[in-house]
Amino acid sequence: MKFDSVIIGGGLSGLLCGLRLARAGRHCAIISSGQSALHFSSGSLDLLGALPDGSVVENPVEAVKALSEQAPEHPYSKIGVERFGALADEAAALLSEAGGKVEGTSLQNHYRLTPMGTFKPTWLTMDGYVRSDNRVLAWKHVALFNAEGFLDFYPQFIADELRKTGIECELHTFNMAALETVRRNPTEMRSSNIARIFDCDENLDELARIIKAEMGDCEAVLLPALLGIERTDGVARLAEKTGRPVAIVATLPPSVNGIRMQRALHHAFEQAGGTYFLGDTAVGCERQGDKITALYTVNHGNIPFVADDYVLATGSYFSRGLVAEHDCIKEPLFGLDVEAAAERSGWYDRNFFEKQAFEGFGIKTDKTLHGLCGGERIANLYVVGAGLAGFNPLAEGCGAGVSMLTALHAADCILNKQ
Repeated sequence: MKFDSVIIGGGLSGLLCGLRLARAGRHCAIISSGQSALHFSSGSLDLLGALPDGSVVENPVEAVKALSEQAPEHPYSKIGVERFGALADEAAALLSEAGGKVEGTSLQNHYRLTPMGTFKPTWLTMDGYVRSDNRVLAWKHVALFNAEGFLDFYPQFIADELRKTGIECELHTFNMAALETVRRNPTEMRSSNIARIFDCDENLDELARIIKAEMGDCEAVLLPALLGIERTDGVARLAEKTGRPVAIVATLPPSVNGIRMQRALHHAFEQAGGTYFLGDTAVGCERQGDKITALYTVNHGNIPFVADDYVLATGSYFSRGLVAEHDCIKEPLFGLDVEAAAERSGWYDRNFFEKQAFEGFGIKTDKTLHGLCGGERIANLYVVGAGLAGFNPLAEGCGAGVSMLTALHAADCILNKQ
């Protein structure tokens, strides 16, 4: 099978790269083994929350110059300070155009309410979530509702934290006949299963009636993020029916809105002419000199994927884009060079709450994100996303940003090469 570009990995990074290439007229394929990290998203996407030295970042665009000085091998440093803001804006626009509506700007981090009731600085937040510019909500009295028996949401934690800021928070549970089918098996009371019942207007309207009857004189209504898998108007419809502002709070995984964003990007990619191979896994390749000439997958056996360019977007340890063995960390598909401490004792700190070294390990690339093998670049293989070396997504609050900006940077490199 012949394509202009083949992307290995169907998560946020792979989809955004594929969408950019397909919209530019490239015959593009994505090979995806299944669920991506988007299915576990907390409702927001980070760009840059802290510098490597620990300094808190408020304006990512202003802070990226200092980051490049502190960490020359950071993916943002390779992209270039002058391109950082433009790529961030392009990424946000692509998400919104695809139907994954988000709010935020690369010029100022805002704060999103977490499942634990605290506020987290972030870049883009999916539409409808509780967010604030200064860690303070606009309301002083809210009603927080949860589905009876839904255990992946902790209203008491959220209420306790909100009360510390002077907000009165009343707790309520709701039940309805449609939930009984889900509740028959306690393991099925997960956000994605509950959300499906609210794709039905009748069930969402019944929830609105329950809320209206119990909300009292609260200024706003808060709910866990489970207002429909297919629909995107759940928050707006409840607000209209109840006559109160309605906002959602992230739950523990799976993430309903993350699944929705994955679907939106997948659909947009195919609408742009891309081909998406779901449930397939790349397992081998052929290489001649400095180029990959063929890629093999489980489902297609000895029928190779042949392309001018390949993009590796398989992520990090979670999705086995990186594999940690007893004495080494490796990239399993192409055997690319990996930046990692030689001794296992240097991979981690025994204090769980300290910065962990393994989080910064990853695949080595040149400035244009070409993968390196034995110190030599592979001319038609680009590496993007969470598997890259040189950054710590947790400590620096930049995981989603690195995934999206490197994806677009690699796409530009491919297009400009033509």
